[in-house]
Amino acid sequence: MTLRNIPDDLARELELEKARRGDSLNQLAIDLMKEALGLRECGKRSNGLANLAGSWSQEEFEEFERATAQFEQVDEELWS
Repeated sequence: MTLRNIPDDLARELELEKARRGDSLNQLAIDLMKEALGLRECGKRSNGLANLAGSWSQEEFEEFERATAQFEQVDEELWS
């Protein structure tokens, strides 16, 4: 497949998106066409982290919450 007369602004955006995703222009074009035609949901691109999602136990989650609680505190002196 060959595409001709691609507007400059579209070509620029395709190059930026290609770099952002780390894909080839060919793969980007395929992904965007699939998304546009409803063959793949937008934003459903795998980031390789799916096997970690939901894998913490309740205990591990609570431990993480305790360990990071200090980051939720606002230092009033810095914001006054």
